[in-house]
Amino acid sequence: MSITKTDFKGLYIFEPRVFKDERGYFFESYNSMIWAEAGINNNFVQDNESKSSYGTLRGFHYQRPPFAQAKLIRVTQGEVLDVVIDIRTDSETYGQSFSIILSNENHKQLLIPKGFAHAFIALSETVVFNYKCDNFYNKESEGSIHPFDDQLAIDWRVKNEDIILSEKDKLSPKFGDHLKF
Repeated sequence: MSITKTDFKGLYIFEPRVFKDERGYFFESYNSMIWAEAGINNNFVQDNESKSSYGTLRGFHYQRPPFAQAKLIRVTQGEVLDVVIDIRTDSETYGQSFSIILSNENHKQLLIPKGFAHAFIALSETVVFNYKCDNFYNKESEGSIHPFDDQLAIDWRVKNEDIILSEKDKLSPKFGDHLKF
């Protein structure tokens, strides 16, 4: 498994070694020994899965302490543009975003540390999105940032009229208005 550090502290890209033959493929999607050797020690306690149709935009979501969550994310069907924003006020990359294409074809995974808001948009007809969390979900601790905030200037790669957004996400505050992490 290849582990790539990004310019954001604690944000890593994982690319598993994929073994393909006439039957299909096999890869390890997670191995705690490899992570420990790299100095990454997350204890995942919850797995989540969502299914989305083309143009569905979910996020930006986060959990405030003490229920903040690190997440290991991947796509098992389809393709997404995945975007995170560093909301750690003491971070050198505070307010900056990082994006990556995740798909069932490239098998890439992203480890998102605590202190990031997360969003993705479905770029294929159907997307199945999986993620592991190192803390349990807590409704009272959830926060969100409006995905169309001009300050963030995210290119979602989908025409605005094709984007599907939940009512909750439409009402999310702008980046400058959210509670500091």
